[in-house]
Amino acid sequence: MTEAGQPVEILLAEDNPGDAKLTQKAFEQGNILNNLHVVENGAEAMDFLNQRGEYEDKARPDLVLLDLNMPKKDGWDVLEEINDDPELRRIPVIVLTSSEAESDIVKSYDLQANAYLSKPVDYSGFMDVVRSLEEFWLSVVKMPPK
Repeated sequence: MTEAGQPVEILLAEDNPGDAKLTQKAFEQGNILNNLHVVENGAEAMDFLNQRGEYEDKARPDLVLLDLNMPKKDGWDVLEEINDDPELRRIPVIVLTSSEAESDIVKSYDLQANAYLSKPVDYSGFMDVVRSLEEFWLSVVKMPPK
């Protein structure tokens, strides 16, 4: 929860509907009041972050969960754009992807990702990862002011 007692605004950029549903379910079962917004590609993620088009009335997220392999604009392009924008670069970005490739991990951190998490293949492991992410990033970490 944010300092003012408002729900935490989370943007999930995920093109796999199954993974998006699992993430939503894990956050629903959590103990932290949050609004999870889901977009299906990197172009929509940037529109959401910049409050453009259909997202102009949405609150800017406190945290971004970003898949790397998405259509229209991949996660690396999104990371670059976030890092290049002084208004967006303070938003923590957690890469949440199926890739365990060392080159993907290094490239994500080079592009200023705040954390890199590989999605487990089984339901229980996936739920554990999302719950841990929620507990750490939304309960322990001090988020930058909006």
